[in-house]
Amino acid sequence: MITWVYLAIVAYVLGLVVWNLYREEDLGFQITAVMVAIPLVLRVAGVK
Repeated sequence: MITWVYLAIVAYVLGLVVWNLYREEDLGFQITAVMVAIPLVLRVAGVK
């Protein structure tokens, strides 16, 4: 049960990061968003 809740939270945060990535115009913020998104994508995919 906890695994599904954890994955839902991670997917939600990933969605917010991706949304912010496309909304932001500053390249530095976009790079930071990608750096944050990579571990979240790996978590959702099940890679530890």
